[in-house]
Amino acid sequence: MSRHPLIAPRHTVGALALLALLALLALAGCTSLAPDYLRPALPVPATLPGTGGQPGTPVPDSGPMGWQDFLQEPRLRELVALALQANRDLRVAVLAIEKARAQYGVEQSSRLPAVGATGAGTRTRTAQDLTTGGRSPTSSQYSAQLGFSSYEIDLFGRVKNLNEAALQEFLRTTESRRSVQLSLVAEVANAWLTLDADGRRLQLAQDTLRSRQKSYALTERSHALGAASGLTLAQAQTTVDAARADVAAFTSQVARDRNALALLVGAPVPAALLPESADTAASASTEPTTPLAPPAAALLAIPAHLPSSVLLHRPDVRAAEYTLRGAYASIGAARAAFFPSIALTASAGTASNALSGLFDGGNGTWSFAPQIRLPIFDAGRNRANLQIAETARDTAVAQYEKAVQTAFREVADALADRATLAERLQAQQSLQAATLKALQLSEARYRLGADSYLPVLDAQRSLYSAQQTLIALLLAEQANRITLYKVLGGGWSDDTTDGTATPGA
Repeated sequence: MSRHPLIAPRHTVGALALLALLALLALAGCTSLAPDYLRPALPVPATLPGTGGQPGTPVPDSGPMGWQDFLQEPRLRELVALALQANRDLRVAVLAIEKARAQYGVEQSSRLPAVGATGAGTRTRTAQDLTTGGRSPTSSQYSAQLGFSSYEIDLFGRVKNLNEAALQEFLRTTESRRSVQLSLVAEVANAWLTLDADGRRLQLAQDTLRSRQKSYALTERSHALGAASGLTLAQAQTTVDAARADVAAFTSQVARDRNALALLVGAPVPAALLPESADTAASASTEPTTPLAPPAAALLAIPAHLPSSVLLHRPDVRAAEYTLRGAYASIGAARAAFFPSIALTASAGTASNALSGLFDGGNGTWSFAPQIRLPIFDAGRNRANLQIAETARDTAVAQYEKAVQTAFREVADALADRATLAERLQAQQSLQAATLKALQLSEARYRLGADSYLPVLDAQRSLYSAQQTLIALLLAEQANRITLYKVLGGGWSDDTTDGTATPGA
């Protein structure tokens, strides 16, 4: 029997249908209605202020300096490594990354059909009164199927853009974790240096107390012999009591510093990793002096005319940009809701009235149920969702620009402090030497009877204040190094990217 030439065989029609389905699947996800991403212009000056190429340890051009290279003190490096393992805030940030990774996996799975297998069996008995023969028949039906349900062909990129938004959220959480880590390194270093400085203040107070106790003992003997007045003895007593009060105050402060450091680390701090000044007091000295602390952190060598684009390497700025990219993708998903969507449901299997004949020939079954959804009237819901997505994009732009401006201000402040720290340290060291010389001369004039004890008291207070201020300035200089390292995002890198490059690519 001949066939009409315009009537295709069944297998040809099935092949054409299969090819059409494969073509739809190939086109799925190729179209995206998201607007092209363009990185906003930096709302700050082109170069960072105060970048004059000061001497120091140069940072590698390949990228930010690692904290292991930046921190020079071995005990501090070990302590930071311990904190990175045990700190609870960093642990929460890592768990947030795992959650975002899983969420991205959920969205990624929507791009492929979910195939499942089902098996079912039923036995039914019909009541006698409902049958014509007056009998109660029992029927059985068994089936086994393999297929997928409601798979959306992503013609307009809705699923693709939702997946992209989830990816950007995952990348944002990774930058948030890096930001927490960078802050943790800076906080542990500052806490360690603060403990060291307060330990030195305690040593200075103890030295001062011992010196003034000796001076008071000499004054007391002179008073007993009639060589010193009661006023001089009382004035000497006030210096001893003031030093005792400072020793008590700094002792409690050192204990609080230890507690703060243990909280940051997330575990008890081994004594071997603490500063020496936190455990031992300085030996007695008639002329207490405080040695300069060795550098705990490297001095970054900032090149001249460092561009503001280096701020784009900061983790908080990168996180803000990932949020902005995700907002662009959300606009694409909202736009796709205005267009038709196609969902496919298909299955193939076998069915039989007897379990033994379930897989016999001729019992095969299949179903194919495509569904198209065409939005006609939704009372403005899709338009409102698009407006929400666009507003979220504009908000993300403002937040990104604010993050850049905040970064610029923090770097500018750190550089402004750094510009005068060296001069302040030199002036304070000169002041300490001058007050020490004034104390020596005052004591000599008092012993010769040329002056009363009051100039000695003033010189002692001035020297003690100068020494305490020098310790504070040494701490401020080290803290400024750490702050500059942190606000530059872990160092600096002078490579720039264009406005469409993917961050971190």
